[in-house]
Amino acid sequence: MAGLTTGGPNVDVSLLYEVNGAARHAPAWLDRVVSLLGEYGILLALVLLVLWCWRGARRQDEATAVESVAALVWAPLAAGLALLVNVPLREFVGRQRPFRQHEGLQVLDPAFGWGLGRTEFSFVSGHTTLAMALGVGLFVANRKFGLLGIGLAFAEGLCRVYMGIHYPTDVIGGLALGTAVVLVLAPLAMAALTPLVRAVARSRRGGRLVRAKHLTLPRPVGLPQAQTPPTHESDLAA
Repeated sequence: MAGLTTGGPNVDVSLLYEVNGAARHAPAWLDRVVSLLGEYGILLALVLLVLWCWRGARRQDEATAVESVAALVWAPLAAGLALLVNVPLREFVGRQRPFRQHEGLQVLDPAFGWGLGRTEFSFVSGHTTLAMALGVGLFVANRKFGLLGIGLAFAEGLCRVYMGIHYPTDVIGGLALGTAVVLVLAPLAMAALTPLVRAVARSRRGGRLVRAKHLTLPRPVGLPQAQTPPTHESDLAA
């Protein structure tokens, strides 16, 4: 772990200065936009992407809809689990934030005064872990939405380095952690969630969470049609 906790000249630190150096020459409004995106905007976009994917999944046939919705349920659960795994990992590595070890960084503070007071450790990036877990979870549900989500996760990591609050290896670690938690536990999670989602789909009240429209059950073949009793006098006379 020494390579992560020391601040000597290396590729990691060099990339940090190169990416963060762009903030020194960029206009103030661009720095503000990037910092807001890196702190809140990209994560919000991923949540909206999950909801958009869920909206489309509900319009598929029942079997496909159940699998897709189960994967979409797993995505935020996996993201939360990845963040929990990151808590002891950060304490174990104990890597300080880059602006506490290196001078000359352009540290962006998107949290209105809170950012520079960050005291938690740096490795791995929690924002990147959360974004990547959502992106890979989306990929399990829908390839097109998943690729877009993974792209947003990479953008999240770039923003965190640009802001001067994470090393590039913090971002790489977050990408790896988010991916690993989703994919390693996906078979077990899908085996548990799919029957639950299928039961919800077939229930009267919760069905619309999985299916946009309930299909009427077909009439079994071979059963006689029900005879309606005569109601008019002509029918009785006949």
